[in-house]
Amino acid sequence: MTESPHWVIHLPTTLTSLDEATALAVALRDSLGHVTAIDFGETTLGEEDKQFLRTRVWCDARGDGAGRCRRRDDHDGPCATTGE
Repeated sequence: MTESPHWVIHLPTTLTSLDEATALAVALRDSLGHVTAIDFGETTLGEEDKQFLRTRVWCDARGDGAGRCRRRDDHDGPCATTGE
């Protein structure tokens, strides 16, 4: 049995810095986190002309049935499924 493909939405912005793009990703997760069809744990950012180079926003670790870690990708200490 073959699983249906998942789709990725590429959302270009007019932002000009990684910090601004990260802040937008955080705001989108905060406002749309209740939408179960969106996997914010897989969020990556890339420059418009270098889309093959991606910066992961959040840690990709999955918790014990409680979802993905909500901390930044380069966090210190243990993973957490709540907070930032």
